[in-house]
Amino acid sequence: MSEKEIDSVTNVETTGHEWDGIKELNNPLPRWWVYLFYATIVWSIGYCLYYPAIPLITAATEGLGGFSSRGELHDTMASVAAGRTETLAQIREAELTEIQQDPTLLRFATAGGASAYKVYCSQCHGSGAQGAPGYPNLNDDDWLWGGSVEEIAYTIRHGVRYEEDPDTRFSEMPAFGRDGLLQRPEIAAAAHYVRFLAGLEHDAGAMEEGARVYAENCAACHGDDGLGLKDLGAPNLADAIWFYGDSLDEIAAQIGNPKHGVMPGWGDRLGDDVVKQLAVYVHGLGGGE
Repeated sequence: MSEKEIDSVTNVETTGHEWDGIKELNNPLPRWWVYLFYATIVWSIGYCLYYPAIPLITAATEGLGGFSSRGELHDTMASVAAGRTETLAQIREAELTEIQQDPTLLRFATAGGASAYKVYCSQCHGSGAQGAPGYPNLNDDDWLWGGSVEEIAYTIRHGVRYEEDPDTRFSEMPAFGRDGLLQRPEIAAAAHYVRFLAGLEHDAGAMEEGARVYAENCAACHGDDGLGLKDLGAPNLADAIWFYGDSLDEIAAQIGNPKHGVMPGWGDRLGDDVVKQLAVYVHGLGGGE
């Protein structure tokens, strides 16, 4: 049996392994480290036996301790739901104005409404309720169907042009161009007049014809001064808030072949308590009347 080589620099025995002239020294691990390593192996075996740990085909071993993180979550959520039961019952029984006047219910409804908004409303109205083309901004004072908390709740509950709900909000602007109700020059003149109502740049030469077209075809819904009519869901044309743009071409396109958005009715899906919470939250964003 050959003797082990002793490294001349460290005076430590080598293992006989060598790579590119570098020799490995035979420095055994400290015994305490080795024993600790063995202890972790024993502990891991016990952990796998006590807790759900070993994956099977469709599940995992249940473990001797009967612990389940999924079950713990279920118990926690059940406890939370039980704690909310009384408050939710009060919200279901209370009028919306009563909820707003009760600090405890208002705080609960605002928090619950904010959570529901993120799940069901933010995809269209934006995470900050700022809206997008074709989707109303919920932070301002411009409301198609009224901005009181009761009117907001009705819109959430029944939706807009939502055919599955017989009580849905419904309004539809005639397609003056597509259906041949107005000629292109008349539509262009009306678009100039609408821009005049909104204080935007317009062709003064088209004003007389535009005023006539507007009075005969638009004023019945939008009002003589263009301020809109909430009973009909007709938007205000005299402010700076536009669903589909305020350029001449965009206004003319909306007159000639209007777009009509659809909002689902959430009443059946969410229940009255969540609808009330959403209404309180949206009304509290700052734009509620």
